[in-house]
Amino acid sequence: MVRRFAELWWTEKKSTLFANRWCGVPTLQHPFDAWVTQEIIYEVCPDLIIECGSYRGGSAVMWAMILEQINPSGRVLTIDVEDRLERARSVPIFLQRVDSLTGSTLDPGVLAEVRACTVGKRTLVILDSDHSKTHVAAELDAYAPFVTPGSYLIVQDGVVNGHPVEPAYGPGPFEAVVEFLERDRHFAIDVTRERMLFTFNPNGFLRRLE
Repeated sequence: MVRRFAELWWTEKKSTLFANRWCGVPTLQHPFDAWVTQEIIYEVCPDLIIECGSYRGGSAVMWAMILEQINPSGRVLTIDVEDRLERARSVPIFLQRVDSLTGSTLDPGVLAEVRACTVGKRTLVILDSDHSKTHVAAELDAYAPFVTPGSYLIVQDGVVNGHPVEPAYGPGPFEAVVEFLERDRHFAIDVTRERMLFTFNPNGFLRRLE
């Protein structure tokens, strides 16, 4: 039943996922996963949330609003190859709490800027850009060191390539996570974060061990 619901939700994504808005800004987040993410943000109380993949900026606005309530000095850093944040910039909190970088999440210059932002910061990372296995694997290696002990590395959209949708997609985030965990013992899958049964991020809520 859950699998059928996931397939239906994905098939109808023009009226589900792509119709979602946060404060009027397009936001490609599954509501169940967004709820779980806000629980993680509350528990971790990060100083910095790094978001790889901005889209229109709706999720950055969402994370910033939540962060404002628990860490008055916390900020969001969102990164994308294209700046499509015009609507997001009309929301006051975006200008107050969100920094954006334009470029590949793997560009050495971008990574240098990200690294500078993380110094001394309790950091949480969300990967939601290019979902090919190769790209996600490289992001995992590049961004995992920024995640502080007890915080999370959230890998989104492992649902593709038959987990359980789009079986012909090809290797993606799910497969990248499997191989990442074989070579990096600092992280463990937190299956309790999949308690709502249907998640876009199967095996994607990775907690950095203390």
